[in-house]
Amino acid sequence: MANNTFSIKLTKNNTLPAAQAMLYATGLKEYDFNKAQVGIVSNWYEGNPCNMHLHIISNNIKSSIKKNGMVGFKFNTIGISDGMSMGTSGMRYSLPSRELIADSIESVVKTHHYDGLIGIPGCDKNIPGIVMAMLRLNRPSILVYGGSISSGYYNGKKLNIVSAFEALGEKNIGKITELEYKNIIKHACPGPGACGGMYTANTMASCLEAMGITIPYSSSSLANTSFKKKECINIGYYINNILKNNIKPLDIITYKSIKNAITLAIALGGSTNLVIHILAIAKTANLDLKLNEIKNINNNVPILANLKPSGDFLMEDIQSMGGIPIIIKYLLKEGYIEGDCLTVTGNTIKKNLENIPEISFKEKIIYPLLRPIKKNGHIRIIYGNIAPYGAVAKITGKEGDIFSGFAQVFNSENSANKAIIDKKIKEGDVIVIRYVGPRGGPGMPEMLKPTSYIMGANLSKKIALITDGRFSGGSHGFVVGHITPEAQNGGLIALIENGDIIIIDAIKNTITLKISKKEIKNRKKFLIAPPLRVNSGYLYKYTKTVSSAYNGCVTDM
Repeated sequence: MANNTFSIKLTKNNTLPAAQAMLYATGLKEYDFNKAQVGIVSNWYEGNPCNMHLHIISNNIKSSIKKNGMVGFKFNTIGISDGMSMGTSGMRYSLPSRELIADSIESVVKTHHYDGLIGIPGCDKNIPGIVMAMLRLNRPSILVYGGSISSGYYNGKKLNIVSAFEALGEKNIGKITELEYKNIIKHACPGPGACGGMYTANTMASCLEAMGITIPYSSSSLANTSFKKKECINIGYYINNILKNNIKPLDIITYKSIKNAITLAIALGGSTNLVIHILAIAKTANLDLKLNEIKNINNNVPILANLKPSGDFLMEDIQSMGGIPIIIKYLLKEGYIEGDCLTVTGNTIKKNLENIPEISFKEKIIYPLLRPIKKNGHIRIIYGNIAPYGAVAKITGKEGDIFSGFAQVFNSENSANKAIIDKKIKEGDVIVIRYVGPRGGPGMPEMLKPTSYIMGANLSKKIALITDGRFSGGSHGFVVGHITPEAQNGGLIALIENGDIIIIDAIKNTITLKISKKEIKNRKKFLIAPPLRVNSGYLYKYTKTVSSAYNGCVTDM
């Protein structure tokens, strides 16, 4: 069965001769007009290691689709490098790019009447952007992750992208020389693939494998390996199968499968960006997922993975021990994963895992449930007068559970970074970076620079950092982000003054500004929101449509 439900509207419609003429021009023969057409979208571009190899993957997938009796049409959408834009004004475009990606894929697939879709993401926002488009379209779809990078190596140590950020802090305190600093930069990223730790890209890729929208091993197969090539060679079979059986994203991405995804991400010690993207995916799927539900899962799932940024290992080490399926199987066996969720293989999660080997704990990469790294999760959903609608903290336990300190307030990331580099931040300070939320940033930029500078300067256990912006998956330390309401919308974070006492309690999950209600009321009288930082272009349009962080920053509400 061809299952050309949508493409037939062009190929067999006698009133559309021009459309058919154009299809002949692409190289199609008359017999191809009876075949299903599959869009193959990648976020390929040359300027970023996470994405620079995706055109090779798309070529391999197109060949696989052809061999399985379908027509494949490649097209591109944008990608933005978080690592390259981090700490610059360009980072404001990172989260908004997720919406552009989803919008552009929806536009192409609906315009050209493709019957199915294969999405090939690389960097962080590519992944949820593609999935959101798949859910909007709800046509048979599979995600093929571009894969992570291999580790770099210098001076007897493995390196990754965060090594480069932290090296600057180490150089500034005289821990390493200028030559060592430059050599770390040169050797941190040896080739293609997304950043290698359990940062945002690998967190989201792992989530989507647990969710069932990728085939097994997609998230842990490295970019530049035979495993990734084999996945591409086989993908034509899988897309043909779900086309024939009309298995669609909304059959796969359900409330239950999203809970599986969150469970795996917490067990792996994943990025706090999980929260904002999972909320957006759930809303796109018309599922009523709340922050408190993420909080409840987090409270009942232990951290098992000794992975960077808080641990020692990378995705390449997960691959070497048998891949993400081994970990999912362990969580399924122990009752943490629901096994009856449908996947893009046409089988359930449980069925997919039947022939997967049992996990071994000898490498100390993954710890058993009886001896977890932490008894409950690290992604803390916290509330308080600073964040009445919620905030997100990443507390692994290594930082401590309670921090009380004096506010040092900055209205931009750059001013905070300068203060850290100039050694104006002292033990006991709580750095407050505000007006960097979805509207205030705009774009809620990630801030790996300040957290990396803090780590490099050996201040990670001595200070805290709070913000209405976001943190990179590579961030670690006593940090709280996603504070809502944001400063631009009049949130209490806008009223904090230098020297105010702030208490962060990761046991009670609270964040409190220690001033009286009377003082808050007095300060509000004089609060005037600054003008938006942009007044034209895409970011200006984004400020007019973006929802709050607790709604996933979607723009179609």
